[in-house]
Amino acid sequence: CRVESDKHGDSDNVKISTPFGGMQVKTNDSVVLESMGISAYPGAQLVKKDKNNGAADVNMNFGSFQLRVKAVSYRTGDSPDKVEAFYRNDLRRYGDVIACRDNHVVGTPGQTSQGLTCDNEVKGHISVNDHPGKGNLQLKTGSKQHQHLVEIDTDGSGTKFGLVALDLPGKMLNDSENDDTRQ
Repeated sequence: CRVESDKHGDSDNVKISTPFGGMQVKTNDSVVLESMGISAYPGAQLVKKDKNNGAADVNMNFGSFQLRVKAVSYRTGDSPDKVEAFYRNDLRRYGDVIACRDNHVVGTPGQTSQGLTCDNEVKGHISVNDHPGKGNLQLKTGSKQHQHLVEIDTDGSGTKFGLVALDLPGKMLNDSENDDTRQ
């Protein structure tokens, strides 16, 4: 087994290697955002989870089991409606965009052309906020296995929102489908 830790400025990188696979965590805010394929909202401020880090790129790889989660949270003084409109447009590059609230569809379409729906959960709720509240709007695009998500919540007179790029192993899906098409 081997553990490597590398700190550069505001980012920490940790890599754990074993004979069976490994895990890598990166926390460089700009690199995570750039690699997730979702645009930064103009003028939004990064929400730091601790004094240095606001974003995370977690990659676990153990043989055929691979899981990758990239996440970052922001705040803006703009309204939730304005943030929603921006991200509905931005996410279209990945196909149909669905809106969900409490795991129920809001509007149309009700699922993406690749089969992603509002009730697709992976052994619990994956949320980009520390304490997801009832009623947060979640925009989703992609497939059950490869998703881009934006969770939008009112924050005082503005909006807090989180961005997530998610690649799930087929074995974690709630149904027997195995989606190998990457978006």
